[in-house]
Amino acid sequence: MNRVFQGVLSILGLSILGMFCVLTVNPALSEGRVDGVSEEMQATAIRLRDTVLKSDLSYRLDEQLTTEVGPRLVGTPGDRKGVEWAVAKMKELGFDRVWTEEVTHVMWERGEIEAEIIAPYPQKLVAIALGGSVGTPEAGLKAEIVHFPSYAALQAAAPGSLEGKIAFISYRMERRIDGSGYGPAVVARTKGASEAARKGALALLIRSIGTDDNRLGHTGSVKYDADAGKIPAAALSNPDADILMAQLSRGKPVVVRLRQTSERHDQTVIKTANVIGEVTGRETPEDFVVLGAHLDSWDVGTGAVDDGIGVGITLAAARHILDLPERPKRSIRVVLFAAEEVGLVGAKQYLERHRDELDHHVIGAEWDFGVGRIYDMRPGVGPEALNTIRAMAGILAPLGVSLNPDNTAKGQSDLSVLGEAGMPAVNFSPDGSLYFDYHHTENDTLDKVDREAMKINTAIYTVFAYIAAESGVDFRK
Repeated sequence: MNRVFQGVLSILGLSILGMFCVLTVNPALSEGRVDGVSEEMQATAIRLRDTVLKSDLSYRLDEQLTTEVGPRLVGTPGDRKGVEWAVAKMKELGFDRVWTEEVTHVMWERGEIEAEIIAPYPQKLVAIALGGSVGTPEAGLKAEIVHFPSYAALQAAAPGSLEGKIAFISYRMERRIDGSGYGPAVVARTKGASEAARKGALALLIRSIGTDDNRLGHTGSVKYDADAGKIPAAALSNPDADILMAQLSRGKPVVVRLRQTSERHDQTVIKTANVIGEVTGRETPEDFVVLGAHLDSWDVGTGAVDDGIGVGITLAAARHILDLPERPKRSIRVVLFAAEEVGLVGAKQYLERHRDELDHHVIGAEWDFGVGRIYDMRPGVGPEALNTIRAMAGILAPLGVSLNPDNTAKGQSDLSVLGEAGMPAVNFSPDGSLYFDYHHTENDTLDKVDREAMKINTAIYTVFAYIAAESGVDFRK
């Protein structure tokens, strides 16, 4: 069966299931009894959903971003070009208002890296500098490896026990559909260098925070604590971490040479920007629903998955709503945040700039995880607003989305900054089983994007934005 025919059957199947679910998941939908969601609104949302399912606009936007711009590390020419591209694209798509807001950060250069086992069995190692890491001395450094199976084991090491040594954390991330294996693993990347420095280490090596077995390292930010020295930090590919483990298992001292030319320029301020576009509401334009994604990426790969998918979905959702005969009651604000990869910098500066108008941020949702289809939506709204969320869930159920009974969502990534400050949110959970195969690697390229999943996920975000903007519901109550 060819793929086109399979896709047609899939959409037809979703439509048939949709008629069943709208009547059975929430009978009130067919009777017009849902608070804030009229029969007319339901019908428009369903038509909008089915129209978006036939469109590949979000995928085409991702393709354009990654082809015409490519990697977008903050402070690089690619970052600046990405901002220009996003402004031009929003205007081309017909947004009613488009503007930028300056974001500042500090400069970091990746440089080059060389890693190899010197003894007992010499071998080259594939490694990548962690974002924000300092470099080694110009000639590099050579030292014996001290192995720790986890960050907790490193914490338990005696003070001074790593003097003149290189700490190596071998913890391997677990593959899970919801990405929950990331949290227990990523602490080695974010906190490991400072902890190793406190014990006297010259450098830190970690197993890459990823679920693949490709011979590619996964980058990502390291965070240095003020009370610890800054030491070089790098990640080994999973196969190379295995090589190092195998040599350690022989019971002989393992000596590694590391040369890393990355540089921090903490006194050099660089400028980038959040790019913002609005669909202006017809009744209360000062209130808006927020759709978020981050525009920056790491300098490896092309940022097609992280977060080109989010850029494509949010821009396309707004474009599809612009195609309706009239604007929704409230505005829809798409925010493409800057400098997310280096610590949610754009989101934090956005909050400071807009804190006084946070009450006008009605509700938000961000895409910054996964490549598969959304299977779960978790709200974070007031108890009265749950009826509207249930109505929304009834329309999305045919797309395979279940409503999570947990009402604690704060928003993903950047929007979590606004969620923690009080903005209601919905977290949509896509299948993330493959996400950490590509995350922060050279493999973050367009061929990893699931084109059909993007159609479905775009339809979900479009329905969410439309109902939230048209309903007039106070999601804080």
